[in-house]
Amino acid sequence: MSIATHVPLSSGLTSAEVEDRRAKGLSNDVPDRASRSVKDIIRANVFTRINAILGVLFILVVATGSIIDGMFGLLIVANSSIGIIQETRAKRTLDKLAIVSQAKPIVRRDGKAHAVSPKEVVLDDIIELGPGDQIVVDGTVGESSSLEIDESLLTGEADPVHKVVDAEVLSGSYVVAGSGAYRATKVGRDAYAAKLADEASKFTLVHSELQSGINKILKFITYLMIPAGALIIYNQLFSSGQSWRPAVNGMVAALVPMVPEGLVLMTSIAFAVGVVRLGQRQCLVQELPAIEGLARVDVVCADKTGTLTENGMRLSELQRVEGAESEETLQQALASMAADDPRPNASVQALAEAFPDKPGWVESGVAPFSSAKKWSGLSYGDNGNWLLGAPDILLDPDSDMARNAESIGSAGLRVLLLGSSDRPVDAPDAPGVVTPQALVVLEQRVRPDARDTLDYFASQNVSVKVISGDNAVSVGAVAGSLGLPGGDRPIDARQLPSEREQLAATLEESTTFGRVRPDQKREMVAALQSRGHTVAMTGDGVNDVLALKDADIGVSMGSGSPATRAVAQIVLLDNKFATLPYVVAEGRRVIGNIERVSNLFLTKTVYSVLLAFLIGLAGVVSQIFGFDPVPYPFLPRHVTIAAWFTIGIPAFILSLAPNNERARTGFVPRVMRLAIPSGIVIGIATFVSYLIAYAGPDATDEQVVQAGTAALITLIMIAVWVLAIVARPYNWWKIVLIAGSVAGYLILFALPFTRTFFKLDPTNVDVTVAALIIGAIGMVLVEIASRIGVRMASANDADTDD
Repeated sequence: MSIATHVPLSSGLTSAEVEDRRAKGLSNDVPDRASRSVKDIIRANVFTRINAILGVLFILVVATGSIIDGMFGLLIVANSSIGIIQETRAKRTLDKLAIVSQAKPIVRRDGKAHAVSPKEVVLDDIIELGPGDQIVVDGTVGESSSLEIDESLLTGEADPVHKVVDAEVLSGSYVVAGSGAYRATKVGRDAYAAKLADEASKFTLVHSELQSGINKILKFITYLMIPAGALIIYNQLFSSGQSWRPAVNGMVAALVPMVPEGLVLMTSIAFAVGVVRLGQRQCLVQELPAIEGLARVDVVCADKTGTLTENGMRLSELQRVEGAESEETLQQALASMAADDPRPNASVQALAEAFPDKPGWVESGVAPFSSAKKWSGLSYGDNGNWLLGAPDILLDPDSDMARNAESIGSAGLRVLLLGSSDRPVDAPDAPGVVTPQALVVLEQRVRPDARDTLDYFASQNVSVKVISGDNAVSVGAVAGSLGLPGGDRPIDARQLPSEREQLAATLEESTTFGRVRPDQKREMVAALQSRGHTVAMTGDGVNDVLALKDADIGVSMGSGSPATRAVAQIVLLDNKFATLPYVVAEGRRVIGNIERVSNLFLTKTVYSVLLAFLIGLAGVVSQIFGFDPVPYPFLPRHVTIAAWFTIGIPAFILSLAPNNERARTGFVPRVMRLAIPSGIVIGIATFVSYLIAYAGPDATDEQVVQAGTAALITLIMIAVWVLAIVARPYNWWKIVLIAGSVAGYLILFALPFTRTFFKLDPTNVDVTVAALIIGAIGMVLVEIASRIGVRMASANDADTDD
């Protein structure tokens, strides 16, 4: 160990000096979170491409004097309002939780230590450091007691850097061992990691497979809309033979349903509602894709301490070694070590409670605890050099005492060795020769909800790997008591292979691991990922930071170190591992439901584009060969009601429904497997139904309405059947939803007022019967296509599993 150096810093700034620096703008004015302001949220939800398209079409319809046909313009208001309300609600939830989870640096002011928010730090503040603390601003070290800083999140350097007095420390790094203090030299946007932290904490959809899939679909749709739109515009304005008002109405009716206006909206709503619901369970989602990622998780790596067991411990027994120092001396050593530890962990806190009376021993050397070496120590001059650490590290593993410690640990107890050394603990070759003095036995309480949590993951086919730095036998005892498969066969990580493929094979077969070093945790996560697993890593200690950062989803406990909370995508503020199943379930609900409603919206887009193509091509053919022109069959109001009960209302309900199916990759192919064939069937069937009912350019107004009604009946029948397919498997509320959709259309077609208002006329029996028959055929074809799609998806999933 490096020799500790101490250069006392001042007692910190005075209150007047702090206020003077704030007045000069020398404070750490970096935003707590990079979430969008309410103004930005409103702008982003109002000025969208979809709203722009619908707005132009709305103006065209209003110009014709048919305001009723402009009802789709309400979509602009609905899209914007719902999006603004939900995202603002989610923002407020997140910002409140972020304040609770925020790292609070300890600053010296007026001679006293105060915990303040990062924004309250000013230039020249003296900031104290201990294990797990994140460095919030740049500075220069003024006090160092074996201070070691991990800068890997900034520089990629894997090994901790020992910091002596006058060394520079950078914001974004964190303390892994030792203690000290530094003076803030750069604050706010001048700090090294300010921009990096600003970007890292954004509430964003970037790198989301779901969002990238939707963007890919929207791009593809845009390419289809251009030629389809051009054809229908040409047909309506130049080929149909209609006057400009009905021609423009038909053109708008063809273009409006091509825009999947609700898809982006429903995605935003589902995510925002998910954030709010998780917030109610004291779960902070720091990055939006984390909800999606958790839905795909199939392996959860959990620490033992603080996850399966409660953080608090108590001293169970002090087993003095024969020939050791007196009981009184051992208790004095433990009391001194506990009192002199500036940042005591749970074990040391338990010793401080058991031995509160500190003797007057004077510290002469210190060796802070680190996860790598598994021990800490303090030298007290003539009172000796004392060590506290893992028995299997400090003792000969074949000794009777080591075997005794392992036997105690096998009962689920935590065992530490109190020993004395022949040299100062901060000597370069420490610990030297260790003389055992006593075994310190601590009790850990298993969380009462741990078994239920493990049972939930087992029922969802999610594997749980317990990865702990504690003794493997002790870890196995806890895991075995909770019924974790393989918990009774723990593996000591010191025996794990270093080659990644061999490590991955071992991880596939085993579930419980002890004596895992921080770098091994990181390697274990990478090995699992190499086998195609989506890995969630939970942790609360500084030794978990690198593994949390590399895992697909990092989950930190709210009581964890500031560094773990900073790198985790999800923070469980209530410190309950049992909250995680709710988080996973919420992710699955969000992703599964978005996939469902995507089928509905994209089916509508496909049949709208195809119908526009067919009508447009018919117009071109009529121009070339002199056939009768074929105008678009629907008015904008028809398009609006067609979407009411087949897409709009059902999609909203389905997007908020329970859904426990684990999310899988391949979102785009799965959605297209149903949407494309269903859309093609609806488009062709509607076109055929319209051609059969269309009486030509000399048709009366009544015949024109009857032909449009026949086409609408065919479209609605098949679209409702698509809804029925998407809603599977059925339960009572889904049956009510489908029945309600059917009832809604029956009412629209049955009541004289609604028939007049929406220009519906099903009274021509021959035309209506033909429409019903074509609709029934279309329903059968869609059912066949969906079953073929299900078989293809099953075959692909089987290939993926193989």
